[in-house]
Amino acid sequence: MRGVPGARLPAAYAASGRRALRVTLVAAAGFLLFRYGLHRPVAATYALFAVVALGGLSRIPGTGRQRAAVVARLLPVCWVLVAAGTFLSVRTWTAALGMLAIGFTLAFAAVGGPRPAGAAPGLQLLYILPSFPPYDPGSLIARLAGTTAGVALFAGAEALLLREVAPPSYRERAARAALVAERCAARLAVSPHALQDTDLTAARQAGQALRPLNVPEAERPAGPGVHDRALAHTGLAARTLLGRLARPPARGAGCPAPGGTAVLRAVAALAAATADCLRTGTPPTPQRQALTAARARLSGLSAGPVPAGGRAVLTPAVLRQHAAVLEIADAALAMGTAADLAVRGRPAADRLPAGRFWYATSPAPLLWWHRLRGHAGRRSVFFQNAVRMALALTAVRLVAGVDTLPHGFWAMLATLTLTRTTLGETWSTIRPAVAGTLAGALFSAGVLVLAGSDTTVYAVLLPVWMLLAFTVGPVRGVGWAQGLFTVLVALVFAQLAQPTWRLAEVRLLDVLVGSAIGAVFGVLAWPRGAHDEMRRAGAELLRRAAEMVVATSASVAGGAPAAVPSGTAGHRSLRRAVVLAESAYAQLQSEPPPFGGARRGPAPPHTVDWQASLIAGHHTLWGAARLLEPPLTPLGPAAAESAGALGERVAGRMLLVSAALDPADDTPTAVPLIDPALAGFAAEPPGAPRRYYATVAWLGSLMTDLTHLAHPAPAPARPLPAAPRSGRR
Repeated sequence: MRGVPGARLPAAYAASGRRALRVTLVAAAGFLLFRYGLHRPVAATYALFAVVALGGLSRIPGTGRQRAAVVARLLPVCWVLVAAGTFLSVRTWTAALGMLAIGFTLAFAAVGGPRPAGAAPGLQLLYILPSFPPYDPGSLIARLAGTTAGVALFAGAEALLLREVAPPSYRERAARAALVAERCAARLAVSPHALQDTDLTAARQAGQALRPLNVPEAERPAGPGVHDRALAHTGLAARTLLGRLARPPARGAGCPAPGGTAVLRAVAALAAATADCLRTGTPPTPQRQALTAARARLSGLSAGPVPAGGRAVLTPAVLRQHAAVLEIADAALAMGTAADLAVRGRPAADRLPAGRFWYATSPAPLLWWHRLRGHAGRRSVFFQNAVRMALALTAVRLVAGVDTLPHGFWAMLATLTLTRTTLGETWSTIRPAVAGTLAGALFSAGVLVLAGSDTTVYAVLLPVWMLLAFTVGPVRGVGWAQGLFTVLVALVFAQLAQPTWRLAEVRLLDVLVGSAIGAVFGVLAWPRGAHDEMRRAGAELLRRAAEMVVATSASVAGGAPAAVPSGTAGHRSLRRAVVLAESAYAQLQSEPPPFGGARRGPAPPHTVDWQASLIAGHHTLWGAARLLEPPLTPLGPAAAESAGALGERVAGRMLLVSAALDPADDTPTAVPLIDPALAGFAAEPPGAPRRYYATVAWLGSLMTDLTHLAHPAPAPARPLPAAPRSGRR
């Protein structure tokens, strides 16, 4: 605050205050203009609630300009929702059926990314408001006019007022990670062929910066389109590349061979070109072709078997190093190709491998269909949330219609804002919400009694109280938010109808009804949210991965054709398991421990390194595709036996870990989840070719993932949580 030395608003209040100021200016201006300037109370109501819905109830992530673009694109959706609510309000059952369909659709739209998920609660309100009596199709024009004015003015305010500093985009984060990879690869290509501690720290930090948990919601590439999928693929490939560069084999023992040095130099060149592509749009095609050629030369050099007798030109140690360098090259090629796709889209999709980049040539509707179909089942947390919310809102609409609950849409608003993804979170939200509503109702009753029918008092208080409510409520929590909002709606409706102190009583009753119904459906529909689902999804992912590990190692050992190409059911099943696990993991990050503290299984979900299970799934997919590239030739008897046995051993450990994550009543607990040491990984069968050592390296990386999953390192200190929000979590 100017003029007061050292005085400054806390960061949480400053952020919510900026948002509250934009909402207040637009909502109050629109309401007062239509109500007193144009004498259109219906348009005034919809102008105000359109802004409250999209600015207060919704949590659209991003900067002001990003939110403004989303709000502007949502205007036709708002028209459809207002019109649907207006016409379906003719009967209670039609309004309830509409609520069921629209409620599920809007909540399930969260599969499209954080922006549709953030906008969904506000869009729900724009159907709820007109779906209550009176049934008045003749007022539709006024309703649409108010909605349009509110949405348009709010989009302008978001874009122009109190602009925020944009955080680094995901493309910029990936570009920085690519530059770190370039430095690491360049160091490994020259003597002493080792990374310094500063390089390892930089690689670790660059990889952490790409984790979804450390990326603002607006910057996460979570959409189903080609660009978002490719950008997410770029980040995953960059993290994989950094991890492999940070753990080269036999570090300090010398470079694998001149061919390996050439590959590492080509990796460094492609990493630098990838960063340039992400920043300027220049395709890294020449560098990608150069690395492909260098990789082919090294692969050809080490593809033959080591002679069974006499001095081997390529010793097993060199072949292990070659296998590790080829894995580094594969990760770099994936990163460069995905970055080109993320920037240029389908024009960059010529002659790409169909398995890893299957989405590159698919039309947008088909990609949306893949996303929707992947989550259309009871094992998807998006599906669970949509069903829970749709059923709860439909039940409230039926109760409000059958019992003619006064201002019944307040009850639905309470259900919408207080229902959470777990029973414990819902219950802990309802208690302060009811207490806050009671305090707000008592205060509102006093204001209504003192001010009487003098609308001037309410008109003057409205913008001041709105600014206070949307500034303090999100910071102080749901109790304050509900109490302040109770007074706010009383000030609004006192200007639309004859004010009476019983308005506060009705508000309290509606909140009690709405929160009670929300709690009932919190008990009936998946009360533990993503906690149990993460266990099931992680266990299913490891079971599918174990199947692919056995099939891949057997195919490598026998030299059979690729047993798990991208089009077969096994590959699709593992990919879908990864998708469901990723969605459960994303929701788990925002949920508290489950209600009552009772947990099933050996360890609380938050103590398990679930990221390791996701990485294990991706490592399985990528490694299987790489190892089964033709031509396949049979391994020697000793190498085939060793590869098959290692694959079965790793798959068995995957099954043990999956059973520990989601145990049954008779799951054995005496067997250790991780082998203390597997001697087979150090075996050097006579005459084993490079493909054998590549298979061993792949299986070893999977065992490392399982070790992190079963025995996670202590969690790093997490930043302070975001300020509590009223409305949607």
